[in-house]
Amino acid sequence: MNKVVSKEQFSANVTKLVVEAPLIAKSRRAGHFVIVRAGEKGERIPLTIADSDPKAGTITLVIQSVGDSTRKICALEPGEFLNDVVGPLGQATHIEKYGTVLCAGGGVGTAPLLPIIRAMKEAGNRVISVLAGRTKDLIILEDEVRASSDEVIIMTDDGSYGNKGVVTVGMEEVLKREKVDYCVTIGPAIMMKFCALLTKKYEVPTEASLNAIMVDGTGMCGACRVTVGGKTRFVCVEGPEFNAHEIDFDELMMRLKGAQ
Repeated sequence: MNKVVSKEQFSANVTKLVVEAPLIAKSRRAGHFVIVRAGEKGERIPLTIADSDPKAGTITLVIQSVGDSTRKICALEPGEFLNDVVGPLGQATHIEKYGTVLCAGGGVGTAPLLPIIRAMKEAGNRVISVLAGRTKDLIILEDEVRASSDEVIIMTDDGSYGNKGVVTVGMEEVLKREKVDYCVTIGPAIMMKFCALLTKKYEVPTEASLNAIMVDGTGMCGACRVTVGGKTRFVCVEGPEFNAHEIDFDELMMRLKGAQ
C-alpha cells in the first residue's frame, strides 16, 4: 500500500499525486515508469514518474482521467492509498551532452518530459522546450519546465495562451532558425508521429516515449509490442523510448484505438 501525500488538480481531467514510494524514489531515473493499481481488483495502469524526492521517499505522478481506473486513481485524496506501485520499470533515458536539445511535450506528455528536460540541462545542453495543448488549461508544469530550459515556447490549438497552432509549428520555428542536435518528444501518438516526420526532414535524431498498452510490465504478455525499424519491440522492457524515425506510429495508433 502506498499513501497519497498530496494532490493537485491541474485541470478537470488532469491530477498530480505525490505518493510514498521510498525505494522507487531512490532508484528512479529520467524515463522510468511505474505500474499502479487502485483497489484489489483495479486495472494495472502504467504512469511515467514525473519527479521524485529521495529524502522524503516520494514520487510524483500526473494522471489524465480517461476511464474508470484512472478516474478512481484521480479521486484519491491525501491519506488514502494506492494498492500497488511497482517500479521503476523500463529503460532510463540516455542522457549526454548533445549541444542543443529540442524537447516537445503535448498535454500530459509534459509530465514525463520534465525529468528529461532537467537531466538534459544538467548534462550541459542548451534546452529549448515546446509545450502544446488544445487550450491554456492543458498546459501543465510550465514553471518547472522554465526552470530547466533556456527557452520555452507555448502553443495552443485555440490560441488561448502562447502562440496559436500545434506543437510542430513551434518546433519548426526553432528548426528553421538554428541547428538542433537532438530532439525528444512525448505526447499523444499522433502528435509524436508528426514531430518525427518534421525532425526527419531536418535530419535531427529524435526519441519518442511510447504510451503502448501494458499489462504485466515485464515483457511476458506482449501487449505493449510495437514495430520499430521493422522489428517487434516491447515497450515495457526495451522502452518506453525509441528512435522516433523508425517507429510504426500507424500500427501503434491502430492498436491503441482497438483498446478503447
